[in-house]
Amino acid sequence: PFMAKEAIPIPIGIVLDLNSSIGSMSNSCIWMAYQDFYERHPHYKTRLALQTRDSRDNVVTAASVAQELLNEKVHAIIGPQTSEQAWFVIELGSKAQVPVISFSATSPSLSSTQKPYFIRAARDDSSQVEAIAAIVQGNGWREIIPIYEDTEYGNGLNPYLNDAFVKIGTRVPYRSVISPGSGGAEISNELKKLKLMSTKVFLVHMSTDLGCKVFLAAKKEGMMTIGYAWIVTEGLSAEVDPMVLKCIGTMQGVLGVRPSPKHTKRLDNFKERYGNTVTIFGLWAYDSVWALAKAVEKVWGENVTATLHNTILATKFHGLSGNFHLVKGQLEPSILEVFNVVEQTERSIGNWMPERGLSKLEQPKWPGNTTEPPAKLRIGIPPTNSVNEFKKFLNFSFDVFFEVLKVLPFPLHYELLPFEKHGETAGTYDELLMQIKEKASFSKYDAVVGDVTIVAKRSEYVDFTMPFSESGVAMLVLAKHDERQNIWIFLKPFSWDLWLTTGAAFIFTGFIVWFFEHRSNTEFRGTPKNQIGMALWFSFSTLVFAHSTFSNTNYMQSL
Repeated sequence: PFMAKEAIPIPIGIVLDLNSSIGSMSNSCIWMAYQDFYERHPHYKTRLALQTRDSRDNVVTAASVAQELLNEKVHAIIGPQTSEQAWFVIELGSKAQVPVISFSATSPSLSSTQKPYFIRAARDDSSQVEAIAAIVQGNGWREIIPIYEDTEYGNGLNPYLNDAFVKIGTRVPYRSVISPGSGGAEISNELKKLKLMSTKVFLVHMSTDLGCKVFLAAKKEGMMTIGYAWIVTEGLSAEVDPMVLKCIGTMQGVLGVRPSPKHTKRLDNFKERYGNTVTIFGLWAYDSVWALAKAVEKVWGENVTATLHNTILATKFHGLSGNFHLVKGQLEPSILEVFNVVEQTERSIGNWMPERGLSKLEQPKWPGNTTEPPAKLRIGIPPTNSVNEFKKFLNFSFDVFFEVLKVLPFPLHYELLPFEKHGETAGTYDELLMQIKEKASFSKYDAVVGDVTIVAKRSEYVDFTMPFSESGVAMLVLAKHDERQNIWIFLKPFSWDLWLTTGAAFIFTGFIVWFFEHRSNTEFRGTPKNQIGMALWFSFSTLVFAHSTFSNTNYMQSL
């Protein structure tokens, strides 16, 4: 009923992996789009003549069937399904000047600026990088390990992730690359290596089949428990690929991002017809057919091969997936939904918008079925010293630490762990710092806060902050007083025993003089006070001058 006698058939090729869940669903959506479009536009003078080919999940086969379609003079190719297949098909399309429209080849390394005849009726994977970086920054994670497959799809996102993590100050200490053909044993060995590292936050970017193997192995290795954090890209969302549901039981506590098409009556009606299992790839496939059909009708009567490409790029309309508007050869970025895997379902906890960034997220449930934030920074506390001055300095170090936390632009989750064993000090400061160096599962600490002296040997295996107090080498000596400022300095020449002896001699001499003189010499008479004073004065005065005549008795003159 849709191929009127006067309609002009325009041959269009389709290359899909028909045995895959995404390929089968997309093929159904393509034919539903074809039917819906010409039911709504029965007066159009052109009709798409769709020719479907199965790539059988093989790069060579995809290139072969694409060349077969080009030989049959198709005006455009919808597909192929994967980024690896797209590389070869795009080359063939460019040589024949035939547009290649893919709704599922999302690797950022595929660019219309390099391959002008490549049109991506989807958003590339780099559109989710800012949302992922916002989640990492919002949780204060300073290190993360990407785990990705060694394919064009997996490797293409790396440069964009690196730039985003550098921008927020998050380190990538290691990258785990897993071959698509890896078995359970190989994946387990790689995860055991990751388990020995101090970083417990992982980002998984891979296809569904390989991603399910990774999470199954992670659960067996005890890495889906408290203390770990996992983020997945949109390819591992059940809303993107329903096959994720077969392993969602191993993904409890995982956070992820996924496209979030706006709910409309038209979309709801379509889902009622097809079923709720339709994913964003199905919607993009649907919209691709509408865009191509609109463009073909516009260039009718002209040189279709020469003008179809530019006409597709200029086509705009409101499709099932949202606004169909190509910017630089691909769909413009739009809202992403943040989800949390809880009990066999993906629960929406927030969203990210290009203009506003990340919204306030609802409380997620982390691996181990806990709401306690994972990946805490384990901070060691040095041995407590019994000297009060050392305790004061240790407390000052923590005062500085807590003040720094107040000005950080992100929340820092941490726990303080004393360096103790059975209630006693577990070792020296050097042994405490070696705990950071080990970077192993038996290592207790990621950092140390306290009165740790910065020395060259320690700097070889740990990084210190800038010093905030001086602790140079000092010598303790007795203080030297200036004796010239002491009014009793005249006593220094003699010892106290000699001064006492001299004083006793003066008193004894004065007594003897008084004893012999007071009866005959009037100067030694008078009140007792005058007599004692005269006796002492006379005895002392003999130190500074000699008395010419002071006594009339022979005894005193001989004395």
